[in-house]
This record gives sequence, structure tokens and C-alpha cells, in this order.
Amino acid sequence: MSDVTIWHNPRCTKSRETLALIEERGIAPNVRKYLEDAPTEDEIRAALAALGLTALQAMRTKEPEFKAQGLSKDSDEASLIAAMAATPKLIERPIVFANGKARLGRPPEQVLDIL
Repeated sequence: MSDVTIWHNPRCTKSRETLALIEERGIAPNVRKYLEDAPTEDEIRAALAALGLTALQAMRTKEPEFKAQGLSKDSDEASLIAAMAATPKLIERPIVFANGKARLGRPPEQVLDIL
């Protein structure tokens, strides 16, 4: 099933666990190492819509880059999305896309309902 994609960070435990969970089900997902192949603002907007989350809900707000860029929980959606595109480390991970839906793999089992 190649219509499954994971925005993956191999250094992240949850991301590795989620990828393993998908592969254990016989699915070979498209693996996008989003830190190297950063999503565009439009791709991030589409991901947020599929997730049903705001930019802030899909961000790693405790990363030093969040504060260093002058972002806060009061920042507007456009600024947060631009920051995610410029600094993909700020994107919460992993995100799995399948069957027109998306899930955040926190916990990894959360992605099972869209596979």
C-alpha cells in the first residue's frame, strides 16, 4: 500500500515506533524525512486540515527554536505555519497520511484507525 506516507524523523523514538507499527502490518509507507525534505506552507496547511489541528497543536513549542523565532502561544496561525516550514524541527512528529486522513503518531497506535 503506497498511499501511506509518514513524515518521519529517524532520531525520534515515537517516529521509529510508528514506522515499525505500520511496517508490522505489511505496509511499506512512503517515508519522508521531513527535516531534510521540509514541507511547504501549503503542505503544512493541508496536513493540519487533515489532522483537524491548529498549527500550535501540531508544534513542538518546547524546542528552543520556537522561542528564538519570537513565537508564542498567541502567535497567529500564518506565522506559526511559516515557522514550521522554515524550521521543520518545530513540527510535531510523526504524522501519518493514509486514505485521505492524517494522524499524529503520539502515541503510535493512534495511526492504526486510518490504515
